[in-house]
Amino acid sequence: MSAAHRPRAAVLALALAAALGGSAFAPLPVQAASPPRVDIAYEQFTLANGLRVVVHTDRKAPIVAVNIWYHVGSKDEPAGRSGFAHLFEHLMFNGSENNPGEFFEPFELVGATDMNGTTNSDRTNYFQNVPTTALDMALWMESDRMGHLLGAIDQKTLDEQRGVVQNEKRQGENQPYGQVWDELGKAMYPKTHPYHHSTIGSMADLNAASLDDVKNWFRTWYGPNNAVLVLAGDIDVATAKEKVTRYFGDIPATPSMAQPKVDVAPLAKSTRATLTDKVPQARIHRVWNVAQTGTADIDRLQLLAQVLGGSKSSRLDKRLLFDDKLVDNVAAAAYGSQLSSNFLITADVKQGVDPAKVEAVIDEELRKLLKDGPTRTELEQARTVFKAGFVRGIERIGGFGGKADALAECAVYTGNPGCFRDSLKTIETASAKDLQAVGNQWLGHGSHTLVVVPGERTAIAEEPAVTPAPLTLPAVDSKYTTTASTVDRSKGVPVTTSFPDLKFPALQRATLSNGTQVILAERHDVPVVQMSYLFNGGFTADRGHKLGTSSFAMGMLDEGAGDLDALAFGNRAESLGANLGASAGLDGGGASLSALKENLDPSLGLFAQMLRAPRFDQKEIDRVKATWIAGIAQEKARPNGAAMRVLPPLLYGEGHPYAIPFSGSGTEASIASLTRDDLVGFHRDWVRPQGATLVVVGDTTLKEITPLLEKHLGDWQGNGTATAPAAVASVARPAQPRVYLVDQPGAIQANIFAGQVVPSTKDAGAVKFDIANAVLGGEFSSRLNMNLREDKHWAYGAYSFSSNALGQRPWMAFAPVQIDKTADSLKELQREIGSYASGKAPPTAAEVAKIQATEIRGLPGSYETAAAVMSTIGGIVRYDRPDDYVFKRKAEIEALTPAQVKVAAATIDANALTWVVVGDLKQIEQPIRALKLGEVQVLDADGQQAAAKK
Repeated sequence: MSAAHRPRAAVLALALAAALGGSAFAPLPVQAASPPRVDIAYEQFTLANGLRVVVHTDRKAPIVAVNIWYHVGSKDEPAGRSGFAHLFEHLMFNGSENNPGEFFEPFELVGATDMNGTTNSDRTNYFQNVPTTALDMALWMESDRMGHLLGAIDQKTLDEQRGVVQNEKRQGENQPYGQVWDELGKAMYPKTHPYHHSTIGSMADLNAASLDDVKNWFRTWYGPNNAVLVLAGDIDVATAKEKVTRYFGDIPATPSMAQPKVDVAPLAKSTRATLTDKVPQARIHRVWNVAQTGTADIDRLQLLAQVLGGSKSSRLDKRLLFDDKLVDNVAAAAYGSQLSSNFLITADVKQGVDPAKVEAVIDEELRKLLKDGPTRTELEQARTVFKAGFVRGIERIGGFGGKADALAECAVYTGNPGCFRDSLKTIETASAKDLQAVGNQWLGHGSHTLVVVPGERTAIAEEPAVTPAPLTLPAVDSKYTTTASTVDRSKGVPVTTSFPDLKFPALQRATLSNGTQVILAERHDVPVVQMSYLFNGGFTADRGHKLGTSSFAMGMLDEGAGDLDALAFGNRAESLGANLGASAGLDGGGASLSALKENLDPSLGLFAQMLRAPRFDQKEIDRVKATWIAGIAQEKARPNGAAMRVLPPLLYGEGHPYAIPFSGSGTEASIASLTRDDLVGFHRDWVRPQGATLVVVGDTTLKEITPLLEKHLGDWQGNGTATAPAAVASVARPAQPRVYLVDQPGAIQANIFAGQVVPSTKDAGAVKFDIANAVLGGEFSSRLNMNLREDKHWAYGAYSFSSNALGQRPWMAFAPVQIDKTADSLKELQREIGSYASGKAPPTAAEVAKIQATEIRGLPGSYETAAAVMSTIGGIVRYDRPDDYVFKRKAEIEALTPAQVKVAAATIDANALTWVVVGDLKQIEQPIRALKLGEVQVLDADGQQAAAKK
């Protein structure tokens, strides 16, 4: 469950995701065919009690997305009760009158995927994808908490979830720049405005919440007439009407509450503020209040933001990052909300640069854009980015930003589930003059600038809670009626007895003239083709060289290739609606392409150019190097980032290929020392077609794609002899527990990690260990999370996982906990891990059955997207798995017994754990030492010995 500060129009959010790697204007315009017209077809109906239902049919997988939006968010909270909407989101996951206990458990038992809930300023939503045969269960669950919740809420539940939410608040504020969003809300909107306070609320207001307050909040807002239910996927409107009426029809309507009036509240004059924080560099935030969601203006502002700062060669990037080299990152975006939206520019200022200088350039570039408008090429490329993003986004039926979200958002905010069509039309028809006019209208008045600078963090005082004014609820509108229920809720949750079969696309194979093996999985749901070229030479190739070489070299492949420099390359990709990139992992690297079907040939040509002839221009190396080093500093400033830099070398020991920061970013010194020859050498040794595999998933056939691959890649030959991948030696575990502390002065949370090496992904027992880990910490309802979050409410979450690796895998448990419970939490983690691994508290039959159900029954929904299919095929290639691996794994999980899982759990040795705790030493060091868990050492964020503070 998570809290969002502002919603973004769902359909445009899909497009914006695609924009993040794009670019804006080229020396020569490139005309490309428009992406095909795509749509989200839907039907709708309304029950007699006011519940609006929208249905979209998509039969590609035997799953249905269930997505319910309540039109209530933090904007509706009275003074003195900030955070209520988000708190209630959590409470609604704690069971209902006819299903006491955790809301997640019945869904885990049927293999639900993409399950969560979120709250923002304007709405609260809950969503899950379930197998088609489990739709009755999902609708029963959602209707039971809509119509039968109050009896399940008691003081214990309220206190528990209040504690969880407060830890979520601490977790957000404990991050670098974590105080920004609260401060921006207060600066942008007057105290009387619904957006003045944050969604997550204040500690004082959360503490003041009484049981009566909470129950009245539910009676006010959570009725069927204030909700929209979207069913998308393997469903039709007739089935939907019958089932929704059966489960929801008897729930009475609640009072019809008036929505606050639209109040954009543009600033009359510009204001500014400075905030000090423990951050590695200054960050500038400049914000305008602009037109609300559902208007053509916010859609046009999205396009304007793309031109100004939405991609690599946007105006701000080109000027501040490429030309003047004043920043490490810069971005612009428009975020739509119901009452008022925000246009936001952010810039990470290079160390040693005066932020005022960066602000002056932002002003200058914005003035130019507002004076002259965008060029034709800029506008067309921005348009293509959004349309291509929409095409990619509608592949998913549910989850964050899927088709169900787009329909629900439109229905809630505009009353028209198809409002995304209006947005697309606005984007399609917007002219340069339109963008110029909308920019001058909304960005020509006052803005607020908040600059966060390095220094000490000071806690921002909260206003004391006040008693809300009495609320007199209006009578329920007499037009709403109910239908008699045929559901006997006393029988509990409907039991799902049958489940869809697992289907995985057939793998078709070919061999290119260059020696590369091609694996194709056809997927024809959207007109997109995705590719992943898999090479050796991941982080392990850095051994004996400079740490970070593999990641840096792969990351430079799309910074110019052939006759295209970095900006021209980005422009070319953007004009085609293509996404290209490359990266490295522990045991190998990969280059990726996502191409619109109608631009497949030229997109593939650009991809081939990136692979075969990266430029590695020195000026681009210098630019990326500076930003990369700044990124390492940012990594160290984040608690989890610091822990993941320190822990791997402790687990594997100096000199081991895996004894590196798991981000692959290297160190400041190693990156600073990289030369062009290092990158050229890495490319020569590792980015080569012989022995590589190209995975293709999407809207194509082997007959169609093979000639295109031959055309662009068939004559590609590697130079010299291929380098053999490094052997990954086994390491011994420590003889006893070790504890390492990393100081984060002023932290309000401690981030606890416990780590250990376990056998390789290729080990015969890997699947059994994964199931054993899932019982302990792999799911929401696993032991660690139930203990520290749901029982103790000391953490927002506590989990465990192991990463894939050809050598010994790293296994880790982690929990960000409130600072005053650090030692207690560490003790609980040690107890839980120790009793489970030793067999003192072995996995129960029920726990194993639940994980088996989650894993097996979730498989049909796990391969909804081409990206998921591609990832699985990548694992088949990397770990020498058979083509029918997904079916073999399913059979192995089905056959597991609790005794086998108990044996696998014994892989973990609680007496040989390596602990890393990042927090304020003044508050955590002595209590941790008093546990006598093991030798305690203090390290800095580079993993070097530091003097213990007294």
